[in-house]
Amino acid sequence: MKEKTSSDSDVMVRIFSHAEPYTIKCAPGTALKGILDSVRDTGCAGKVLAAYVNNELKGLGHRLYTDAYIRFVDINSPDGQRTYMRSLSMIVQKVISENCSDYILHFDYSLPDGLYAEMRQRSSDSAGSCESFRPDPIAFLMLKKKIQELVARDIPFLRKRISNEQAVKIFSERGQQMKASLIKSREDYFVNVSELDGYIDTFYGPLLYSTGEIDKFDVIPYGEGFCLQYPTVKTRHSLHIFKDRSKLAEVFEETTNWNIIQGISSMASVNSTILSGKTREMIALAESLHERKYAQIADMIASKKSVKMVLISGPSSSGKTTTSMRIALQCRVLGLNPIVVGMDDYFVDRELTPKDENGDYDFESPYAVNLELLSTQMNALFEGKEVELPKFDFVAGKGRPSGRKVKMGPSDILIMEGIHALNPIITEKMDEKYIFKVFASALTSLNMDENNQISTTDSRLLRRMLRDCRTRGNSPESTILRWPSVRAGEEKNIFPFQENADVMFNSTLVYELSVLKYYVDPLLRRIGPMSPAYSEALRLLNFLSYIEAITPEECFCIPATSVLREFIGGSSFEY
Repeated sequence: MKEKTSSDSDVMVRIFSHAEPYTIKCAPGTALKGILDSVRDTGCAGKVLAAYVNNELKGLGHRLYTDAYIRFVDINSPDGQRTYMRSLSMIVQKVISENCSDYILHFDYSLPDGLYAEMRQRSSDSAGSCESFRPDPIAFLMLKKKIQELVARDIPFLRKRISNEQAVKIFSERGQQMKASLIKSREDYFVNVSELDGYIDTFYGPLLYSTGEIDKFDVIPYGEGFCLQYPTVKTRHSLHIFKDRSKLAEVFEETTNWNIIQGISSMASVNSTILSGKTREMIALAESLHERKYAQIADMIASKKSVKMVLISGPSSSGKTTTSMRIALQCRVLGLNPIVVGMDDYFVDRELTPKDENGDYDFESPYAVNLELLSTQMNALFEGKEVELPKFDFVAGKGRPSGRKVKMGPSDILIMEGIHALNPIITEKMDEKYIFKVFASALTSLNMDENNQISTTDSRLLRRMLRDCRTRGNSPESTILRWPSVRAGEEKNIFPFQENADVMFNSTLVYELSVLKYYVDPLLRRIGPMSPAYSEALRLLNFLSYIEAITPEECFCIPATSVLREFIGGSSFEY
């Protein structure tokens, strides 16, 4: 940018908005919050929460000393949502710390309606505390009131650096042993922390300018703790209508129990296990737990004598294909004969495919499936009749006879995988007694520390990035840029129906992020500063920097049937 018209000390700021980009000038050291007063068009539909400065996400307290390109973000951006969520989390942490000093607040995992959290008694060991405490309804009302009071005070969130030793001391004394262990393991001289009215904490991304920026939240008692609600990209400026998702909560609890069996409570535990030379043992135990779950699902299927078809659904990179094949293997152990049927082969001809609001073919619509043909053929198979399965020609955009004729015997069972498999539209003309439904997803319940959870979405994105690069020739940049569209399709066509499943399978492995880091880290570093994917690459790299990598030499003990092989290669299954 060479548009300076005044003194050399001016900082020239190029603003990108809905209209044409324009340039303003400011004094060196001006905070982004101050620059907002000179901006005529922020490009945001709602309140500005943060900004990309030269493609790096910064809080509004960030000061400019050199020329910069700026794009502001609001709650309609995933980064805006995360900034809001982090800030609200810190407010709640501070309130709990000051009013319930015998307990530590743990944000365990994300629900569709917010963050699930539990209050647990302080513990002096590095594994963290375990006994949870659920406040009564009156205490919840008081908690909400205390949060509102802190919001009303409009206190600024500050960013500062303290020594590693000082940070470990602060968090150890407070009882946040996971956080203390993670910081200590990094062996850095200094740690970036956030401060709110004297309360210190760590977050892996910027916070809002002040507490007064929080305008919507709720605290809803749930399970052994509560759900902390905040606006999202999907709800924009409102909150989700809270729904009890008992099956999803159960599978998270099951995974947490698996972690306890393995002696893993956080990412610091995984790092410690790797550094202590116990990687093989960790991998073997994690894979054994998966094998046991596959066997349990097969037992459930076999116990329902009327079941003739297993439908398997799940979001992108959840390991649906491996899950289908592993369940099929376990069914064979029980004397069943699985017949794999592809839902994609039931697509309608291209010219009959529904279109989206932009006039493009919507291949993710359930009506892109020939529902009539599907239900007719499945019902015929249930009745013991022979049918010729279709085969969709993706080049010609038409369905054709496959020559594959199928007739079910007493021990035969159909297995069909597809994104719409749990949508009631698919099975509305079939007898439900013949159908068993499985929802597979990578539901991470392992956290970085007490208040920084590992996003399930991030885990799947890393899986997909590696698979796309390895098998499809797609760059990490293209995978990142396409991901919002993929997520939008999942929110519309997959997640609303997950509770329809008879059983949920969590395909996450406790050690997988350490394996993915080795492969994905160098891919992310290839994304340059001018790329629209750069800010997301930086966010992922920052998150991965806290994870100890497992090298290929240590990966040889990962079984060829592992779900992780679907992404890193070396699987014994054909995909």
